[in-house]
Amino acid sequence: MSLGRITAHHGLQGWLKIHSDTVPRENIVGYARWWIRQAGSAGRDWRTIDVLDGRAQGKTIVVRLDGIGDREAASALIGSEIAVRRDDLPAVRPDEHYWTDLVGLAVATVEGVKLGTVLRLFETGANDVVVVADSRGGAKPGTEILIPWVVPDVIVSVDLDAGRISVDWDPDY
Repeated sequence: MSLGRITAHHGLQGWLKIHSDTVPRENIVGYARWWIRQAGSAGRDWRTIDVLDGRAQGKTIVVRLDGIGDREAASALIGSEIAVRRDDLPAVRPDEHYWTDLVGLAVATVEGVKLGTVLRLFETGANDVVVVADSRGGAKPGTEILIPWVVPDVIVSVDLDAGRISVDWDPDY
């Protein structure tokens, strides 16, 4: 499961700056082994690498990885995706979901109006938001529907096995 990416080198000793998608962002350094895929490589070009040290530094995360001991080696990893095995992630409660599991699910209103499929989610100050690719007839290509992730008032149910989310939402809002 993708957790972030390497954004820059940090210093001369092979340290790297990381963009973390974990919450809190420091959690990414809690995984002892990462899977790294260099930017622009094919889907199967993953390799494992051990995390030796890491910490929050300002608004970013810096890490030291096994076998990366200088700026040149660190620079070669810039843009790489960081992932961990699904089995390494903490279990979620029955009412929780990893965002990656929601992407691609069909979204329909409680009345049965099909809205589209989940493209992504993002955080706001008040609540998270689900971005749905509008698949209703007459919608312009590329139209998106933004639905607040408010349980149970808006997000009525999530059925991962059936691949759908039921929402109490006006399709024309």
